[in-house]
Amino acid sequence: MKAPEVLGTDANGNTIRLSDYRGRKLVLYFYPKDSTPGCTSEACSLRDNYSELRRQGYEVVGVSIDSAASHQRFAEKNALPFPLISDSDKQLVEAFGVWGEKKMAGRTYMGTYRTTFIIDENGIVERVIGPKEIKTKTHAMQILG
Repeated sequence: MKAPEVLGTDANGNTIRLSDYRGRKLVLYFYPKDSTPGCTSEACSLRDNYSELRRQGYEVVGVSIDSAASHQRFAEKNALPFPLISDSDKQLVEAFGVWGEKKMAGRTYMGTYRTTFIIDENGIVERVIGPKEIKTKTHAMQILG
């Protein structure tokens, strides 16, 4: 699967393009909601291991349907060194097939499946870490493997 060229807009209004990362591997991780325990653990795992990820040729971009303002607060509060895409129109979550029906506490609702796509230097998805596999507290180690 080839990833789309335009990935979205970050919290600062910058357009994030796949070609911005040409020659490096991209960790494109989709998460359900800013400032929730699991999503914070996952973001902090990537933050804490960011220099090692970069040393091994990876860049990191997070995606959720939260607003740019929410992303800005989340990134500042947790000192995240990588961009977060606000996919409020759900184009990217739908394009990657990570938007759908979820169940929690007997309630059914639509939401984002926590999923990470590792995209190679040429824009091709080479690995998918699915919702049942992701360990939020050690997610960076799963990527570095």
